[in-house]
Amino acid sequence: MIKLKLDNVNKQLGGARILRDVSLEISAGEFVVFVGPSGCGKSTLLRLIAGLDSICGGDLLIDGRRVNDLEPRERGVGMVFQSYALYPHMSVYDNIGFGLKLAKTEKTSLRERVLKTAQILQLDKLLQRKPRELSGGQRQRVAMGRAMAREPDILLFDEPLSNLDASLRVQMRNEIARLHGRLGSTMIYVTHDQVEAMTLADKIVVLNGGRIEQVGSPRELYERPASRFVAGFLGSPRMNFFAAFLHAPGETSQVESLVLGRTTLPVDSSDLAANTQLSLGIRPEHLSLKTAQGTTGLVVSGVEYLGSETYVHLDTGQDEPMVCRCEVNAGWRIGDRVELQLDIDNLHVFDAHGTALKRRAIESLPAGVAPHPASAGVL
Repeated sequence: MIKLKLDNVNKQLGGARILRDVSLEISAGEFVVFVGPSGCGKSTLLRLIAGLDSICGGDLLIDGRRVNDLEPRERGVGMVFQSYALYPHMSVYDNIGFGLKLAKTEKTSLRERVLKTAQILQLDKLLQRKPRELSGGQRQRVAMGRAMAREPDILLFDEPLSNLDASLRVQMRNEIARLHGRLGSTMIYVTHDQVEAMTLADKIVVLNGGRIEQVGSPRELYERPASRFVAGFLGSPRMNFFAAFLHAPGETSQVESLVLGRTTLPVDSSDLAANTQLSLGIRPEHLSLKTAQGTTGLVVSGVEYLGSETYVHLDTGQDEPMVCRCEVNAGWRIGDRVELQLDIDNLHVFDAHGTALKRRAIESLPAGVAPHPASAGVL
């Protein structure tokens, strides 16, 4: 069942277009995360859904009903803001019940809903405390409870964890995930933190410059990004990129680069001309290193020890070093010379516009055509 639908939604402020022809469907019970860099339009899109800003063009439908002109309280949505925005002179009980009181909810019903909400959020023993007596995580749960108590059809979260320290963010992220599991309600969550997006979402919506770049599950976006932007945005450290050109286009492609030399890849470049500039991308975990002989290979320019793993930075002569994820006891040091091995089955190819070339299943390649000359490319 489609809970919410955006149909060519546009937003303009002054002469600037903030959102451009955004179309999206969200199913009932889904946890959807809007993610992207600052200024991409994710919070604006959330505010349009909530009714806090007006839509300049297109339609917003909730349960099949057009709600463009409805007031926020008529849309059946609840919103949790980045700021807790709690009333300091009110108790937890009164903060949670404040929206119900404004709606003139009958007292018995109000009390039942506040107590139910507090129990779900494990605030039932804190109901008489004031916000100043609570931790940051507890305050955020009160802010969530105020939105939940109205029993909205859709819960909206606008970067709710950005004001918390690292350990509290992890705790609250787990609590929000458990909350969604218990309630089964439709949730839309805005963040710039890709870890929150990857761990919370059923579906991620990546925005860039007011447009949707890609929609899909966390795994789909990570393993099969539709554009260089998505590939570079999701993943930490980010995907490594290096230049190449198309030597021979076709349903399988011969590409050439300094890193790989000339090799055949299972991507379809039939629509491109020979000598077209390409960009190749590979994630740090799909690289491996071995000691180079003599003065060949690449030089280690940095080593980051993270306890459970080590990131090795390699000087390739490009603006940014190439990063390889290694075992924690790999033992590489700055100045070492190494050979770089690439898992070509996990190599991504992008055209000059940053669009990913379509991959072909290895079993569908024509007879006699190898997907690549060896199991790995070596530099």
